[in-house]
Parts: sequence; structure tokens; C-alpha cells
Amino acid sequence: MKRTMMSLIGAGVALAAVTGVAAVVAPGGEARQASGSGTRLPVQRSALLCPAPTSSEVGETAYTAFAPPGAAAGADTKKGTAQLLPAGTVEEGGGSGKSDKGDKGGKGGKNGKGKGKGAEDKGADPDARRVVPPRDKKPVVPLKAAGKPVGATTDSADAPALVGAADGTLAPGWSVQQTTSVAAGAGRGLLGLSCTTPDTTFWFPGVSTDKDRQDYVHLTNPDSTPAVVDLELHGKDGPLTGSAGEDISVPPHTTVPVLLSTLTGAPATNAALHVVAREGRVGAAVQATDAAHGSDWLPASADPSSRVVLPGIPADATSVRLVAVAPGESDADFTVQLATPTGPITPAGLETLHVKSGMTTAVDLKDITQGEAGSLVLTPADGGSKAPVAVALRVIRGKGAKQEMAFIPGTRPVEKRATVADNRAKGSTLSLVAPEKGKDAKVKVTASAGTGGGTPASKTYTVKGGTTLAVQPPRPQGLKGSYALTVEPAAGSGPVYAARTLAQPQGGLPAFTVQTLPDDRGSVVVPTAGQDLSLLTD
Repeated sequence: MKRTMMSLIGAGVALAAVTGVAAVVAPGGEARQASGSGTRLPVQRSALLCPAPTSSEVGETAYTAFAPPGAAAGADTKKGTAQLLPAGTVEEGGGSGKSDKGDKGGKGGKNGKGKGKGAEDKGADPDARRVVPPRDKKPVVPLKAAGKPVGATTDSADAPALVGAADGTLAPGWSVQQTTSVAAGAGRGLLGLSCTTPDTTFWFPGVSTDKDRQDYVHLTNPDSTPAVVDLELHGKDGPLTGSAGEDISVPPHTTVPVLLSTLTGAPATNAALHVVAREGRVGAAVQATDAAHGSDWLPASADPSSRVVLPGIPADATSVRLVAVAPGESDADFTVQLATPTGPITPAGLETLHVKSGMTTAVDLKDITQGEAGSLVLTPADGGSKAPVAVALRVIRGKGAKQEMAFIPGTRPVEKRATVADNRAKGSTLSLVAPEKGKDAKVKVTASAGTGGGTPASKTYTVKGGTTLAVQPPRPQGLKGSYALTVEPAAGSGPVYAARTLAQPQGGLPAFTVQTLPDDRGSVVVPTAGQDLSLLTD
């Protein structure tokens, strides 16, 4: 079905509001240059949101901001700014939920602690919502120049969510990493998240409402008008939520944490969360805490697709669980392969994966990597449906009481450039996967200067088609502090996907976190006057 001219104009206007330039967006969300007309230009404005990190009294959070140097030709040459500002928090007077309509999704204060000004007001309506403003409005990790990361830390148990924007030469590729180390308690371990861009829809396969898990989705509104959000949970038998997840109001410049188990009466271990902003836009991320496996952030998966790549399963993973959801009207059938360092193999007992429409499917892959780093690649099965799915992995390292978990969502390929900040002198592993056999990828990896000093360094890697290459990435000479890694495929390279594992052991606990590196979409295609927009079809 062809898009109407009005829908194309609306899409262009919406993207222009975010990037500062117009663009044509093809189905699937990728910018497309039509018939040689149009010019690719760097974005002029970008937005990021970081959720409230933790309520632990023994937690410390590091923020690292970075913008790659060398904006594309045609960039606005003004200096640019990039900073994050503390956001307010919505608290529910009686631990109730939904907003002004009495839903049951609220958190009763940050991570259930009920902290913040007004939390102890006597005589307050137990069902009333209140917006608690941030105690400090000082900007966090403001950038002054591209190519030099900036870091900041906090050990506050009520550190707020952050919202912010970058413009000028700092907008293309601006990224912020939030890394939290929790020394003890149910949430102990290492929690990492690349702060998210606002959007109107997100999929989170791999959430749980089981008694052993506490999963909160953090909804953050970056704009000056309210957002209205619906939350939908899907399980192995279909939808799990009714009206409990509807009409959640997120006030301007504010975050609302929602406990997923309050949205349904039936516990579900392998579920998928769909976040839909019916009015406005939000940033969304899920904080998952497991009684036995610690905690980490579950980022949103890439848009549902008929081809999914999940890069960067650690070599020493002791347990891997796949959760997939088919959001469309058709069942989905996939061929499953593990891209190893020597080539693709088919996991024993998992030649194909069948996902029913509107339902989730979970598969325990156990220690699938067998001591070698790998990446999962899902492609449509021969003769099967090409219905899209969203997929994520829960990965566990360690054994017995010393286990730690992290999540790997399906991600976009690195087309032009991708960046991950907060790499340390020890503990960083970069995984690069070229998922298509016979299509090798050539990739330049650049290590920035450190937050406290150092000289950038770079190295070029060749990844054989159908394989995963896991390397200790280059480090800046004379490194002080943490640094950023930028991944750039060479011209004519085969498709490549990337992920970074950060391991920071805590005693005998193998604490770690994994961040995928999707393309930063630091540039968009600006159509020329008179361009035929009918070339774009669904």
C-alpha cells in the first residue's frame, strides 16, 4: 500500500522537529536517498533521556558523554551545546498507579522508596499523584567539544532521571552511557545503559512479572507537553493486560516508573512489553532485578523485523535465554544460527523457531557459546512466513550464588557510524559480527581520548562473513579515566553489527553489562525540490 502524500509530509515534519533538517523516512525507519536526488546532511539537533539509575544506598553511577569528531560535509559549523538536566519524578500517594485515573502501575516513589520532597506529607490523599521536582537543576556531563568525552559520578540513592539535547556540531552521534555499580542487595551487580532517544513505540521482549523478578519500566517525557502512554504485556498465550496499563500520563520533563507486575494478576516469566505513546513521545527502559541473578537494564529491541541479529554473547556465558514476540497478524518462522569465530553453526535442537502471532516464545539455549564468543542470527525459514519479530536475550555469567545477568536486544546494523562510551582500561570487549556468509566486513574502530587525558588510537578489523570477532578494543595512549569507542564500516563493507561488554568483577561476582551499538543515525537525507516521494512504498 502506497503511503499518502499527507503521511509522508507528516513524517518529514516530525523528523525535522527532532533533527533540525527535513528527511524522507522509508518503511522500517531508515533514511533512503531516492534516485540519486537529495543530499545526506548531519543532524542539527538530537535528544537523549537517562532513567533514574538506582535507589540503592551502596550504588555508584558513572555518566559519560561523547560526540564523535568530524561531522559530515555540510554541517552547521556553529560550536554547539550538549547537556542533560535533572527531571522530576511522579510519585503515587498510596503506591497506586496509573495516573489521575487510578491505574496500578506506579512505583510509589523512586524504586519503591517514596523519597523526595513531599513524600511524608501528613494528611495527603493516598491516591493522589505528585510531581517531585529535582533537588538540583545543575546540568550533568555538559560537552564543550567533539572528540573529548566528559564524565561525572554520583552515589546518591535518589539521583534523578535526566533529559537533554545536543545541537550544532555536537548533535551528530551524541551519546551518553549510564553505568551503575551496586555492591550489595537484590540489585547487586553492574547495570549499564546507553541513554535512549525519545520515540512513540518500544518493544521489550524478555520482561518478567514472576515473583523472583521486579521489573520497572521507566517512562520519561522530554517535552513541554504531557505524554499519554499505554502499556501492553504479551505472554505465551497472548495479551496479559487489560485496562490497567492504559492512559498513563507522563507530565512534561518528568519520569514515571511503573512496576510491571501490577499490570496483571497472573505471573509471567517470559513476557514482552509494548510501550505506545498515544500522545507526545517518551524515552523508555526497563530495569530488571532478579533475586538470584542481580540486575541490569533491558533496552528496547530494534523495530520488529523478519531478520534479527543479537551480537556479543560472551564466551563464558553459562546460560542464555531467548525471548521473541510476533506483534503482527501472522505467525513467524525463523532459521536460527550462531555466528561463531570460525563460522555459522546451528544450535543443537534449535534448527528453527516458531513464534505465534501476538504471543511470546522462549527458548533456553544454556551454555550455547561453549567457550567462544558468538552472536545469534535469525532469518526467515525456507518457505516460512516473513512476519516480523522482536527478540532479546538474557545472558548469565557465573555459577551458584555468584551469578550475574545482562540483556542483549536485537539491534540495527552499523551503517555509517556507532559509538559506545564509558570503556575502561580493563574489562571492555568489543564484538563485531558480519552475519551474511561470503560478505566480509571491514571496520575501523577508534578509541577517543580519555575523560582525564590520553591520545586517541584506532585499529582496523576484518570480520569474515558469517562469523563473530571478539577483541580487546584499542585504548588511548596515556589513558586517564574512561573513553569512547567509535565503529565505522569501510566503504563497500558487508553488513556489520556490534556490541560492547563491560566486565567489572565485584569480589567473586562476575559483574558485567552488554550494550549494543546501533547506527547513530547522525545524518539524514534531505530531499531536493521536486523529488518524487511516491518512490517510497510500504
